[in-house]
Amino acid sequence: MAKGPLNDEQAREFHDNGYFLAKGLFDAEEIALLQRAAKEDRELDQHSIGRQDGEGGTVRLSGWNHAGDSLYGMFARCESAVNSMERLLEGDVYHYQSKVIMKDPKIGGAWTWHQDYGYWYMYGILFPLLASAYIAIDPATRENGCLQVIQGSHQLGRIDHLRSGDQAGADRERVDEILKRMELVYVEMNPGDTLFFHCNLLHRSDQNRSEKSRWSLICCYNATRNVPYKESPHSHYEPLHKVPDAAIKDAGIRRFGDTPGDAAWWEQTATSPAAKALEGKQS
Repeated sequence: MAKGPLNDEQAREFHDNGYFLAKGLFDAEEIALLQRAAKEDRELDQHSIGRQDGEGGTVRLSGWNHAGDSLYGMFARCESAVNSMERLLEGDVYHYQSKVIMKDPKIGGAWTWHQDYGYWYMYGILFPLLASAYIAIDPATRENGCLQVIQGSHQLGRIDHLRSGDQAGADRERVDEILKRMELVYVEMNPGDTLFFHCNLLHRSDQNRSEKSRWSLICCYNATRNVPYKESPHSHYEPLHKVPDAAIKDAGIRRFGDTPGDAAWWEQTATSPAAKALEGKQS
């Protein structure tokens, strides 16, 4: 069963570095359920959006706002994840969005340096009181494009983001200077490891040039006191009903196709508001 929420020492590390890697937060049985659910989920696959990286690679992702009762929702709503976020964001939180990132072998694309708040700021979020829980479905290695972070970069505040092709990234001139002064960390992960990271932490990933996939479930949370002040693709607030960690195994292989009224799926077309909300948001 999931190991439980982060403690005070781990929270301090998160606030110092902008992230904390909780190794083995979810056990082998829980992750086996998630692997099977995600990779056999036709709804997840059919609603995926592809983003070109400008280097010949493509990252696919499917995202949703409503946490729901699927297996994915149980991960997003479980006490280990939500109680950790409440500690990190120092108060009540709600589910902002979740997504499955699908970096497929050989063709899985790269993503440029960015901050999540660099995008979410545009949707009426006043304060950087958001964080994400990045759950490794597959092993994440340098070879298959694991996440890279700049340690402590959340302390820099929000950086301007500029669009280039399908992607929007942080001002590269500024990032190059930051990299001269701050440490670059490759976050290699095993299935079940969970990276909690601040919305202003600079992060990126390389293409997947390996023979192995690099899939992940990313659950994002906003502080309840930080609800957007205007309408946006993510403006809808719903109280987050926590579930015991045991609910993950109790859910079994419950996909979106098995819970048809559960999720408000993003439209597939690149012109839809939902797709635009995800244009910059990959990892």
